[in-house]
Amino acid sequence: MAEREINTVCEQMLFALHQLAALAALELAPNKADVARSTWYYGIYGAASAMIAAGDGSFPDTHAATAQQWDRQFAANRLVVAPFADRLSNLTDVELKKQLEGPRGRGKHSLTVKPVSEEQAWGCIAEYLAGTADWEQWNIRERVRASREFRDLGADSFRTAAARGLRDAAYAKRSIAFLHQASRYRGKANYRDAIYLGYGKSVPQLLDGFIVDLASVLRAFSGMAAAYCAARLGRQIWSDFVADLEAKRALSLSPSSMWAI
Repeated sequence: MAEREINTVCEQMLFALHQLAALAALELAPNKADVARSTWYYGIYGAASAMIAAGDGSFPDTHAATAQQWDRQFAANRLVVAPFADRLSNLTDVELKKQLEGPRGRGKHSLTVKPVSEEQAWGCIAEYLAGTADWEQWNIRERVRASREFRDLGADSFRTAAARGLRDAAYAKRSIAFLHQASRYRGKANYRDAIYLGYGKSVPQLLDGFIVDLASVLRAFSGMAAAYCAARLGRQIWSDFVADLEAKRALSLSPSSMWAI
């Protein structure tokens, strides 16, 4: 790999380490409502960006482009480990129902109730995947409604075959993978639902374990990214990177305890 690409991989993994270290520090906060708007997503984003750079040398310049590229390069090619591997190839109603059968077959559980077993956790993963698909379908319908093609039909809904054709063609072009879900989660936690995380006497208790769980997910995702990046860079370059970071780090978190290959 070219030096610039190697630098990008190492830079983005260091960025992910920053977010992991921040989460580790946030775990110590006595009131988790104070730190509910966490840096979790940016750790996922950094680790995914490192994988993309290690894979083909590119560095997408937007969050949406990064999610799409990670999906095409890794999720679509089955190069992602569970539980980050779930993917919906398109959002047409028929295909969506069919592709959700697998994730929902591992377990069923409401997102409003904390899971207490592995089966229930898989159920929550399936429901968030389905919810993200439903959310993206709504976004697509809004974009189609605003398009010239839809206006030219003179339609005000999707009741006609022509209008449904426009909608379904757009559905078929859209896929959903883990990074899309992480981005949606970022929007919910940091913006749309943020007011509910800081208002109400019951919130601190409801958030018990929240930061710890976010750290667990990021630690696992960054570990997967580290394994892939190490394979692409080669053992010697990766080992030198981790050793140098371990020797000179300002962060409390040890990279060698998580990413040693």
